[in-house]
Amino acid sequence: RYHMLDRNIEREQVPCCLANDIGVIPWGPLASGFLTGKYQRGQAIPAGARLANPWPIYRDILTEANFDKLAKLEIFAKERGRSVGELAIAWLLAHPWLGSVIAGAMSTEQLAENTKAAGWKLSAGEMDELDKII
Repeated sequence: RYHMLDRNIEREQVPCCLANDIGVIPWGPLASGFLTGKYQRGQAIPAGARLANPWPIYRDILTEANFDKLAKLEIFAKERGRSVGELAIAWLLAHPWLGSVIAGAMSTEQLAENTKAAGWKLSAGEMDELDKII
C-alpha cells in the first residue's frame, strides 16, 4: 500500500528494492477514492463506496488529519488547474523507482481523469511543497 497519505514503504521496502534492483508497484494509489475527493468531511459516505464499511486496512484513511491534508492538497491542485486525483497519480509518477501506477476506475470519466495525470510532471519545488503538506 502506497499513496500520499501512507508512505510507510519508504522506510524499509523501498530501500531494499532499490538495493536489489526491484521495481515497486503501488497498491491503493488513490487511497480507496479518498484522494479523488470522493469523501468529504462531515458528509455521508456514498452508498456502495469502498470506505462505507471499511475493512480494517482502510480504517486509517477517514481521519481528521487526512481530511486536513486533503483540504491542502485540493488547494494545491486547484491552483494548478488540476484535481487531487490527478495530483495523487502525478506524485506517484514522480518517484522513479515506481514501475507503474495501477489505479482502478469505475467509469470512463474516472479513467480519463486518471490518464490526465500522466501529463503532469511535478517539479522538485512542487514535490518539496507536497512533502510539507503530507
